[in-house]
Amino acid sequence: MNNQKDLKIVEILLVEDNPADIRLTQEAIKESKISNNLHIVRDGMEAISFLRKEGKFSNAVRPDLILLDLNLPKINGFEVLNEIKKDDDLKRIPVVILTISEAEVDLLNAYNNYANCYVNKPLDIKEFYKIVKSIGNFWFTVVKLPDGV
Repeated sequence: MNNQKDLKIVEILLVEDNPADIRLTQEAIKESKISNNLHIVRDGMEAISFLRKEGKFSNAVRPDLILLDLNLPKINGFEVLNEIKKDDDLKRIPVVILTISEAEVDLLNAYNNYANCYVNKPLDIKEFYKIVKSIGNFWFTVVKLPDGV
């Protein structure tokens, strides 16, 4: 385990419009052993504005990890993913697709647009907690990421 990573407060951007999923994700991340700040945006346009530090997000921090739902209002998750991965300043930020969609076409589309992983949201609350905690643990204790991803 890297002690420097343990001391760092990681910045997580959750792009989710469902209030119940937001609440569950907040609780699961709060219970994880990762020191973090969770930032929440509720649609694809807000996600792009946050990442580009535009408008009300002019003081936004650069996230270390993005948890991205696919079914979003205004701009869908695939469009957000595409914007992230074609931007030289953003493309190295790991993007975890966190969705209820089990459609093969969505899975392929996500990976074809360079998602770092694709995770199905379980319907069971305990399983949801377990998955969200494991995402944080994986990306911040197992994976080696460059500084300033």
